[in-house]
Amino acid sequence: MIWRRDDGQPRAAGIVNVTTDSMFEGARSGTPEQAIEDGLALVEAGFDMLDVGAVAARSGPPISPEVEAAALVPAVEGLVAGSEAPVSADTFSVEVARAALTAGAHAVNDISGGGDEMFELVAETGCGYVLMHIEGPPRVDRPPRRYDDVVEHLKSWLGGRVERAVSLGVSEERIAIDPGLDFDLTTAQNLEVLRRLPELRSLGLALYVSLSRKDFIGAVLAGSWEERLPASEREWGTVAAVALAVRGGADVLRIHDRSSLQAMRVAGRIAHG
Repeated sequence: MIWRRDDGQPRAAGIVNVTTDSMFEGARSGTPEQAIEDGLALVEAGFDMLDVGAVAARSGPPISPEVEAAALVPAVEGLVAGSEAPVSADTFSVEVARAALTAGAHAVNDISGGGDEMFELVAETGCGYVLMHIEGPPRVDRPPRRYDDVVEHLKSWLGGRVERAVSLGVSEERIAIDPGLDFDLTTAQNLEVLRRLPELRSLGLALYVSLSRKDFIGAVLAGSWEERLPASEREWGTVAAVALAVRGGADVLRIHDRSSLQAMRVAGRIAHG
């Protein structure tokens, strides 16, 4: 899995959710068959790769690996068979990740912050890996932490996790880092991270930014976290954030919409020639 293009242009990872409860109603493919159809439509529209998940990132009760794999694996198989676009499996379960990689997935997008067992799987298979910042278990609500300098904290935290992964045999070139916008971060912290994205590139790793229709965008648009606009009303705020993330050096944008894809393409040409 090569996260960076030789010409410096960013890549768009189209979001495919084999779910009925993901935060954006417009990206809920309730069955593997619908997910395959939706994912192939994204490739046809020009998305470079697909990120496929079967468990919503929002808080909720645990979902068994068997249930998750039953939705995710057939979708991965169908998308790999129907397109040449690389497919990443959005899962923090090692068991499900292994099944998805066996089904043809090229990478794992892990919102858990990584653990030794997952790192060992990545090293064993040589797949791509997205390492996301998070300060606790996924799908659990908790108040954001305070940081003296949120970007310096992210650099230290991500750098430490990368060091651990490499010590277990993971190749650095296989790793992309995700600052984890909306995960354990306040609206102000999210904006500070986006403002200072170039500093994260000092780690020397591909930068994977997942910001599409996120809560902090709804909060900025409404003027407060409590009254934040719903995901369905965050399209154009996302477009603005995508364009600036490209200017900040994002290598991959994980996005829902064709409008964001257009913004990424134009911003990429302006920023990188």
